[in-house]
Amino acid sequence: MEARQENVMTAIESPCILVCSIDMKTGFCFGCGRTREEIGAWIGMTAETRRSVIAELPARLETVERRPRRETRRTRMARERDVLS
Repeated sequence: MEARQENVMTAIESPCILVCSIDMKTGFCFGCGRTREEIGAWIGMTAETRRSVIAELPARLETVERRPRRETRRTRMARERDVLS
């Protein structure tokens, strides 16, 4: 019997919260705190390197200038529904 090889995908830990926008002053993502270079290289990084970057993110996020959150479709629809009520 031939041994079967199964493609096993392992999850890669990521700090991404899908708020992907770079603060031009600091160079850090408003959502996760990574740089463009780190985001691009994330898949190829070792788990140890990723953990090292993740450890730095809270301090980085303190340095980005907070922009007002964009209104999502869901919140806009809820607001419009409340106005009509």
